[in-house]
Amino acid sequence: MIRLRFCILLLLTGFSCFAQNSFNISGTIKDKAGITIPGAGVYLSSYKIATVSNNDGQFILSNLKPGNYDVLIEMMGYLPFSKNVVISDKSVKIEVQLKENTVQLQEVIIKADPDRDKYIKQFIAQFIGRTPNAEKCKILNPQVIQAYFDRAENKLSVTANEFLIIENKSLGYRIKYMLEYFERDLKNNIVYYSGHPYYEELPGSKSKKKEWIRKREIAYQGSSQHFFRSLYQNSSVAEGFVIYKLAEIPNKNRLPDSLINAHLKRFQQPGNNIIRIGAGGGSPLNDSVNYWLKQRAVPKKISVLNRAEILTDTLVKSLYTDLRTINFSDDLYVMNTNERETPEYTDHSGHAINRPLDIPNYQISVIHLLQAPLHIYMNGGVFNAKAALFSGFWAYEKMADTVPMDYIPITPKK
Repeated sequence: MIRLRFCILLLLTGFSCFAQNSFNISGTIKDKAGITIPGAGVYLSSYKIATVSNNDGQFILSNLKPGNYDVLIEMMGYLPFSKNVVISDKSVKIEVQLKENTVQLQEVIIKADPDRDKYIKQFIAQFIGRTPNAEKCKILNPQVIQAYFDRAENKLSVTANEFLIIENKSLGYRIKYMLEYFERDLKNNIVYYSGHPYYEELPGSKSKKKEWIRKREIAYQGSSQHFFRSLYQNSSVAEGFVIYKLAEIPNKNRLPDSLINAHLKRFQQPGNNIIRIGAGGGSPLNDSVNYWLKQRAVPKKISVLNRAEILTDTLVKSLYTDLRTINFSDDLYVMNTNERETPEYTDHSGHAINRPLDIPNYQISVIHLLQAPLHIYMNGGVFNAKAALFSGFWAYEKMADTVPMDYIPITPKK
């Protein structure tokens, strides 16, 4: 039986399509009164492309390929702003109106939450991650984080009214992250988050930069970004990925709920007192109740791995220009045969996926499709990221192990 611990990672980012022509995104930034705002930071989500608005509040982002982008705007005293822009065959001009950040501009009295530190630690563990890279990754402005825990639903929600500033000293990035939504569902062990990251290079010595290049390559290889790029280019097999199907079927060894509940109800009738005497003693009634409680704990479904390899040309379709589409039933069981699991991941992360005994400890991830189909770009970006739910290694690696969408791998294809 394979137990899946699902985690969805939603990066609502801009994706370039690498067409031959180059275009630009330009615009003017104003406040609600129509006054232009100079000096605002303008970024492309998930890239290292940025500029600043001039004295007239105008900006331009040049040399862009046709594709789907998210433009991010940051200015002190105003709320972060994002706008989706699609470039097809011509440049795009946008108008931006920023709203005042009343939390920054006004003094407010907030009742201290005694559990806030605990919630922030939970958020950081699930957002930054618990990988070796996460140990050198830090949020520099945790004071902008608002956390709320719904005890009735057993859910943690987190928002931020400013860009999160993340310093990743392991990969050499300073990340501005516009957090749109974060939720940790403790009842179902699922994490959802969405937002827009912008990457900057950290300063460092020549040797430090060489180390960052090496670690970035490790982070990229085998990642979901790497996998989707290889699907687009029909090179997944050559780059070490093996794809199987994982199906859930009814567990024939589990008794029906109606039978289990009927017996438990009968044993709970008045007069059926359960008594256990001594450490090893018990009663027939007690043993019967335990038996039916164990039956209720037996999973209703079991996961079955179909080891007929799924080929890219049968999985990926070219329905649109510069876009590939994948659609599938059951789940995709993706093995990265070029990298192995670490003991920390296998034994302590809680994300490890079970495998047949004859399969080595390759890094394994599972894709569960929530909304079909899934559209992917050449650079590994996903157009409708909310459609995919990841478990396994891709759920383990979070923000501390990400690289920009325009990252160029240095390892030659095998």
